[in-house]
Amino acid sequence: MTDRSRTGSTSAVHAITPQLAPPPASIAVLRSASLSSAAQHEIERMILEGDIKAGAKLTEAWLSERLGVSRGPIREAFRMLEEAGLVRQEKNRGVFVREIPLEEALEIFDLRAAMDELVGRRLAESITPEQLKTARGIVEKMDVAARAGDGDAYHVLNLHFHDSLVEFAGNRKLAVMYRKLVKELALYRRRNLRDQDALPHSAAEHRAILKAIASGDAEHAGHAMYDHVIESKQRALDGSVAKASQRTKASRPPASRKARR
Repeated sequence: MTDRSRTGSTSAVHAITPQLAPPPASIAVLRSASLSSAAQHEIERMILEGDIKAGAKLTEAWLSERLGVSRGPIREAFRMLEEAGLVRQEKNRGVFVREIPLEEALEIFDLRAAMDELVGRRLAESITPEQLKTARGIVEKMDVAARAGDGDAYHVLNLHFHDSLVEFAGNRKLAVMYRKLVKELALYRRRNLRDQDALPHSAAEHRAILKAIASGDAEHAGHAMYDHVIESKQRALDGSVAKASQRTKASRPPASRKARR
């Protein structure tokens, strides 16, 4: 083969070899947004399911290694979680899972009660047999968790049950506001649902809600859902008072022997 033919062959190869350009900026942004969203959903899941406790400090290094993404998406996930009310960022200290105080929890309970009443009324008039079957399946699993005293499993199923009812109601604006409030409230309520004695009573309330919705009576269903939230609010208040009383007793110095006589 002549030098000319070899040169021509090389030029032809260069002509047909595709040159890989860097991805457009828009694709890079989408990739970053997708990773941030995935990281946000996974961190949120760990918080709501109790893998990460309220008050815990979140570190970029630990989450980056656990989730297999760089620190950039983790930082963006922190921003989204702060907007969702699940974490707080403190200057020079870091990012922490929020601890919801009783006063804020009581306010959320009131808002949620009004929303749940609306959901109950709407579902009594519009729920489909398939949706009812799905809700019954969740309640049956809640009964199993309650009998086993599994507060963690019950908590997750409880969130799933109410989220499903809101989804079935078909009001997207309501669903967005409701989910934000419920996620914030979940940070507080996990402490109450660890009480095994409360689980059977809570499970019975959910069976009553489902029965009211299935009856087709909008007023009855609305009241059932409203009362369920208000009773949960009262249990939270009673539990807080009981814990405060226990702390007071524990802080008192022991009585002297002379006083005991």
